[in-house]
Amino acid sequence: MTFKQKKRFIAGAVCPKCSEMDKIVVYNKDGQDYRECVSCGFSDEMHFATKARELETRVNKTEEEKKAEVQVIQFPPVQGKK
Repeated sequence: MTFKQKKRFIAGAVCPKCSEMDKIVVYNKDGQDYRECVSCGFSDEMHFATKARELETRVNKTEEEKKAEVQVIQFPPVQGKK
């Protein structure tokens, strides 16, 4: 998540230093994201965690993957029985 050079307020954000709400702006400078409090001047660099890999479930598998897991066993017909 990167922000443009223009500073944007983040609604509901609370400053970790002065605890003021709605005073945090975010912006991008030299390819790095920053947040800054316009009330007390607190500023720090933002680090975003990498996106976690989605766990495989029966719901998010493709049809090909589902078919590959199905094992079909065919028995020969029994002679003399109907």
